[in-house]
Amino acid sequence: MTGGGRGIGAAIARELADAGMRVAVTGRTSEQVQAMADELGGLGLVGDVTRSDDVEGWVERTERELGPIEVLVANAGISGSGRAFLEESSEEWWRVFEVNVLGTYLCCHAVAARMIERGRGRIVNVGSGGSYLPITNPTISLGTSYGPSKAALGRFAEILAAALGQSGVRVFLVSPGLVRTSMTERMSDDAPWTPPELAPRLVRVLASGRADALAGRYIHAEHDDIEELIARADEIAANDLNAIRLRR
Repeated sequence: MTGGGRGIGAAIARELADAGMRVAVTGRTSEQVQAMADELGGLGLVGDVTRSDDVEGWVERTERELGPIEVLVANAGISGSGRAFLEESSEEWWRVFEVNVLGTYLCCHAVAARMIERGRGRIVNVGSGGSYLPITNPTISLGTSYGPSKAALGRFAEILAAALGQSGVRVFLVSPGLVRTSMTERMSDDAPWTPPELAPRLVRVLASGRADALAGRYIHAEHDDIEELIARADEIAANDLNAIRLRR
C-alpha cells in the first residue's frame, strides 16, 4: 500500500487489514508510516516511491516478512504546487509526474515478475477523474501537471492490464473521487466531495478477485456501482465501456 501513512491510502490499508490481509504501508514520513503499521499489525516501509532502490527494498522486505505480495495498491501521489503556471518551476511541475507516474511504474515493475512467476496477483492503480475532466475551477487548484499525470497513469494501467493479463495478473484503475485529505484541504467547501469510505470498499472488492473480469477498466468509487459492473462485465467488455476513448 504505497502512500499508506495518511489520507486515502491509510483508509484503504485499514479496509484491507479488516478483510484479513497482512498489510505493508509505505510513505516518506516515518512517524505516520510506523503508526499505521503498528495499528494494523503490519509492516512500515519508509522511503521515496520515485527511487527504484527504495521500491525494490520494500518489495524484498515485504515478501521476506509478510509473504508473497498478492495485491499492490499504487496510491502514492501528489498534486501541483497550487501556484500560477508561470510562477511554478519546471522542477515542481515535473515532480508531479515523477511521483504519480514514475512511482507507480516502479512499484508495478518491482512486483510484476514475482506475480507472473506465481501466475497470480492484483495491482490497483489509483487514478483520478482529472485524467479525463479538465480541472479549471479556480476553487479546485491542482496545477497544470496533476491532470496530465493522471491521464498518463490511466493509459499505463490499461496497457499494463493487457500486457499482464495472460500471465494471471489483473490490473485495475480506480478513482477515489474528491476526498478530503491534506492534498485537497485548500479546496472550497462547495467542491463535490466524495464520502471517504467508498474508495476503500471498492479496493476491497477488487482485491477479493470477484471483479477480475473488469481488469483494465476505469472504475469510480462514487459514480460506479461495483456489484452492478461485475454483473455486466461481459457487456462492458463487448462494448468497450468504462474506458477513456475518443468518440466521433
